[in-house]
Amino acid sequence: MNRKPELTGRAARLARLFPAGAAQAARTPFVLLVVLLLGGGLIGLLVLNSALSEGSFRLDDLQKDTKSLTDQEQELQRDVDAYSAPDALQRRARELGMVPGGDPVFLDPDGRVRGVPGAAEKSSLSVPVRPPEVFAPAAAASPAAKAPPTRTPAGEPPARPGPTAVNPPAPTPGR
Repeated sequence: MNRKPELTGRAARLARLFPAGAAQAARTPFVLLVVLLLGGGLIGLLVLNSALSEGSFRLDDLQKDTKSLTDQEQELQRDVDAYSAPDALQRRARELGMVPGGDPVFLDPDGRVRGVPGAAEKSSLSVPVRPPEVFAPAAAASPAAKAPPTRTPAGEPPARPGPTAVNPPAPTPGR
C-alpha cells in the first residue's frame, strides 16, 4: 500500500528531471525566505518607530518656539499700542518741542484758497528740547550717534533743527 504508482510517458520523463529528495530540499529556501521577511519587517518597524519619535520631538520643539514667538509678538503689539495712543503721541510731541498747528487752509481744484492761514501758537509750557537720540534707542547704538557733539566757538552745542509749523503761502489775487 505504501507503494508509489509507476509513472509512464510524459510524467515519467518529468519525474526523472527532479531528484527523489526534492521535498526536503525545497523546504530550506522557503524557511530562509520567511526568516528574512520577518527580520526585514522588524528592522523596518524599528526604523519607522525611530523616525516617528524624532518627528515627535521636533514637533514639540517647534510648538515651544511658536509659543515663544507668539508671546513676543503680543508683547511688541502692546508696546506699539502704548506708543500710538493719542495721549502718548501728544506727550512725546510736546517733549520734542512741537506745538499744535494753526487753522487749516484748503485748496479748491480750481486753485482758490479756502480759509485764512494762521501761525501755530507757541505753547505756554516750557519743555526742554531733547535730542532725537533719546527717543530712538536703535540710532543711539550706532557708532555715529555715540560721537560727542561738536562745540561752537562759544562753547555751546550747535542748535538742532526742530519741527516747525509751515504756513501755506498767502492767496494771490487772480487765481
